Amino acid sequence: MTNPRIPAMTLACCALAVSLGAVAGDDFYGTVESRPADDTVGDWVIGGRTFTATAATAIDTDDGPLDVGACASVDTEGERVEEIESEPAGKCP
Repeated sequence: MTNPRIPAMTLACCALAVSLGAVAGDDFYGTVESRPADDTVGDWVIGGRTFTATAATAIDTDDGPLDVGACASVDTEGERVEEIESEPAGKCP
């Protein structure tokens, strides 16, 4: 007979792993859907997610301008957006 707590513990461990991954500072890749109109500071929508860039956020355009439709990666540290970087189109889903 299977212990009924095993599936629940497995689910809890998976949820913890996902939440820790979100805090760990992974890069997120997506297409720029909108960006601040006059500056780089403010809300960016990339790959369906909203990221708020501050004056401390690095903006890297080595692989092209970060215009709407461009592929970008976002590097976060917790809730803080560390960097928004242009990427080759092949890196976006």
